[in-house]
Amino acid sequence: MKINKKAALHNLGCKVNAYETEAMQQILENAGYEIVPFTEYADVYVVNTCSVTNMADRKSRQMLHKAKKMNPDAIVVGAGCYVQTKEAEALLDDTVDIVIGNNKKHELLSMLEAYENDHGKCGNVIDINHEKQEYEEMFLERTAEHTRAFIKVQDGCNQFCSYCIIPFARGRVRSRNSEDVIREVKRLAEHGFREIVLTGIHLSSYGVDTGDNLLHLIREVHNVDGIERIRLGSLEPRIVTDGFAAALAGLPKICPHFHLSLQSGCDATLQRMNRRYDTREYEEGCQILRKYFDHPAITTDVIVGFPGETEEEFAVTKEYLKRIHFYEMHIFQYSKREGTKAAVMEHQVPEPVKKERSNILLALEKKMSEEFREYYVGKQVTALMEEAYEFEGETYFTGYTKEYVKIAVKSAADLSNQFVKGTIRGRLTDDIYLMVEF
Repeated sequence: MKINKKAALHNLGCKVNAYETEAMQQILENAGYEIVPFTEYADVYVVNTCSVTNMADRKSRQMLHKAKKMNPDAIVVGAGCYVQTKEAEALLDDTVDIVIGNNKKHELLSMLEAYENDHGKCGNVIDINHEKQEYEEMFLERTAEHTRAFIKVQDGCNQFCSYCIIPFARGRVRSRNSEDVIREVKRLAEHGFREIVLTGIHLSSYGVDTGDNLLHLIREVHNVDGIERIRLGSLEPRIVTDGFAAALAGLPKICPHFHLSLQSGCDATLQRMNRRYDTREYEEGCQILRKYFDHPAITTDVIVGFPGETEEEFAVTKEYLKRIHFYEMHIFQYSKREGTKAAVMEHQVPEPVKKERSNILLALEKKMSEEFREYYVGKQVTALMEEAYEFEGETYFTGYTKEYVKIAVKSAADLSNQFVKGTIRGRLTDDIYLMVEF
């Protein structure tokens, strides 16, 4: 029987959260709910929250309050990392009717039914850090993306970096059965998706709990007909060995686009962060990738203003980043996270200093990114096209190369989800390059 109700969902945070939000939307759709934009009137609002920073907590609370304002009679569901780490706070919040922690999102429908039957606030937040958990199986048949699909294959983290709350919010490493991954990838391929992105909370740890490993999973995905590109989510530097890189280079569907998490280019800072590598190991990983791939796109994350980061340490990081020469860097100003070791460390860096250092690295990032993309001017590339784009009265279609360089082709035709070959002529905008078909 069709449910004559409307539901709206809002996602905060990472690609794993985005995957889970789409999976919850599919659960509601299959149950007969009409999905509407979050800005519209709905009977049920689901906010998949984030807790990576204090600001993420604040945004999560704001979105939950916004939902209740739009319809005071609606059922407001708070799910995910914020409610996992702040369960008591969420349960006391009058705007939240249902609280669902991590590893329990698949129970959304039964929680809604229980609330409607009892009309009392209910929650399902397990002690994710002390109870042994199995991987929470959720499936997608389609995604909001037009050409690529993000596939969650792993959850949890065992690293406990001194600045990070995520191991407490997500629990220990749990890997998805490779057969379930392949079944989902095949289903998405049948729906026309040609590019798959494998993602997880700590993707490099895939299989450590099951006796499997990431390379085996990649090979299995590579065998799926219809999938023509495979990208990888964030990797830890230590996974990049000669054997790993050589194996990937032998798989033609692999995109030479690697996000290697760094956080700092100074060994003393990395040690305080409790990262499990040093700058020498990291640089070796980058060299290995450049040995097996021609001009690979290497991207990273950097935290500025970590407790104890002196001007000298920051200078060391800046010079290190120049030497590695990344395609893109995501620059974050360190934010205290209650419950982490770094939050109580001495020598906290003043906010104005963090901002200044961030601006310096953002300028460096812009320069290096331009230099990386300029390499392709005059070269022939293949792009998977995604969407139309209007520029100065002309119609273009934009897409991405394997290295994730954004290009545009002048075309009034719908080129979405098609591969186009051509020569890059130069820049169209600051971050889009013009490609002429041949």
